[in-house]
Amino acid sequence: WAADARRGLAFIVYELAGDPGYDAVQSFFLSPGALYVLAVDLSAYAPQRFYGAVGYFLHWLGAKVPHAVVCMVGTHADLCAERELEEKCLDIHRQIAAQEKRDGERLRGLVRQVDEALAQDLEVRGSSPHAAFYGVSDKNLRRKKAQCQYLLNNRPQILSPVLPFGCRERGQARRLRDKLLSVAEHRDIFPNLHRVLPRSWQVLEELHLRPPARRLWLSWWDSARLGLQAGLTEDRLQSALSYLHESGKLLYFEEHPTLREYVFHNLPRLIDVLSVFCERDGAALLRKLLGAAGADELRAAQLRHYVEGFLLHGLLPAHVIRLLLEPHVRSRQDLQLLLELLEKMGLCYCVNKGKRAPLNGNGAAAAWYKFPGYVRNEVPHAEAWIHGAGLSGPPLAVEQLQVRYSFPFIFPPGLFARYSVHINRHVVQRSDGRCQVYAYRGKVPVVVSYRPAGAAPRPATLSIASHASLPNIWTAWQAITPLVEELNGLLQEWPGLYYTVHVLCSKCLKRGSPNPHAFPGELLSQPRPEGLTEIICPKNGSERVNVALVYPPTPTVASPCSK
Repeated sequence: WAADARRGLAFIVYELAGDPGYDAVQSFFLSPGALYVLAVDLSAYAPQRFYGAVGYFLHWLGAKVPHAVVCMVGTHADLCAERELEEKCLDIHRQIAAQEKRDGERLRGLVRQVDEALAQDLEVRGSSPHAAFYGVSDKNLRRKKAQCQYLLNNRPQILSPVLPFGCRERGQARRLRDKLLSVAEHRDIFPNLHRVLPRSWQVLEELHLRPPARRLWLSWWDSARLGLQAGLTEDRLQSALSYLHESGKLLYFEEHPTLREYVFHNLPRLIDVLSVFCERDGAALLRKLLGAAGADELRAAQLRHYVEGFLLHGLLPAHVIRLLLEPHVRSRQDLQLLLELLEKMGLCYCVNKGKRAPLNGNGAAAAWYKFPGYVRNEVPHAEAWIHGAGLSGPPLAVEQLQVRYSFPFIFPPGLFARYSVHINRHVVQRSDGRCQVYAYRGKVPVVVSYRPAGAAPRPATLSIASHASLPNIWTAWQAITPLVEELNGLLQEWPGLYYTVHVLCSKCLKRGSPNPHAFPGELLSQPRPEGLTEIICPKNGSERVNVALVYPPTPTVASPCSK
């Protein structure tokens, strides 16, 4: 949008629409350098709908982009009476302030709790399992306090008041335009827009985005040649591409072993590709397939079967994916790269990897891909558990191990589906449900479970569990530790997200307690205390928990809550 040609001010506009189908990919397009316009339909708004219409999205933006700049716009203003319009805008303003106040008070309360724990000796904290931060080291407590302080100091910048907008009022459209322009030009709000970039970086951006950009991606060497034209050597090109990635101009996955060889410079076409796998309308998918493959009756029946399976179980064969991606895919190499991109983004994983020829060979059509975000069955199918008992009823001699992540404010949309993809390289014999994954690590069973938030104060949780006999509990730790580390890595993408981690008491789990005691997750990154063999369960003072059921054999690299 060329907002002001005279001043050379233009906006790159992405319309996210709040559609849950895009949950898994939206976060890739959220940038600290963006101005977010949160639109709420004032004609349908009611005070009791505040969280779903406004509060949820503010939590979501704040979790992904701390200090996000948000402009509130009330649409359909022309359908509201003048007094109704004023009351609704005022209610939104008040409820935003109330939500921010509650969130701030909660975080300040956590800081006070940590300060109280730090005022005690570690020996005192470690002597009583009833302590709020039992056994947590001073280092981990200071890290937790720093995290809470960061969240307190980096709140969303919500511009007020709510700007009403209606199609019949030209004055409202002009006010909205003027507001966006004034905010974009404000040096204190968007200092990076006024940062003087190296001329070579600007030229590189222009070369990458120069129309017509028919290709969906460039190879690294193509990009390097453009860098040479811009006056950038190979070592300086890396920094420039990283900046363009962070600013949302292109995608460059520097850390990925395959995708780092490519630069995705054509974001509109990339979004077209991603939109194919965010489509929930079976008729639309079938029309696209029939348009690409022809309308033969038998072929149409086969494609209809594939679409039904996709919308129910999230399964698609590679040759059908290729049909859906036309005209973006012109070769098997294109298809392979796109599928790797989709896997990197957490949209899908290959079900039969290792049992087929590579995609650039003759066996490409045999490959099947699973899209966890499309799985509808609540509970995973039983086939993955034919060879062993599930965690729902292990023998009494078996000890249960469970690490639980809790999300008091918001569970990042699309996180469970993306996590389901990322853990695939760690597990075998998996079976997916909408909120659960049953699988094995070697011969050790693991279950990943997501429970959405319920009525307050029950937060959303994600649990990683396994079981083994006490002498072999190290195998259960070996099974879940890579999954814990994978989740920790994904959560680093949400710097404004507050969450807690706990190790649940195995004795409480064995008793079937609906509210098992939770030991602090920070213990996962600490060595087992010398001389300590058992810990008293605070929920039942007569029960003692073996230390091997709370501390892993080897501490994880970092505290799960660290940012």
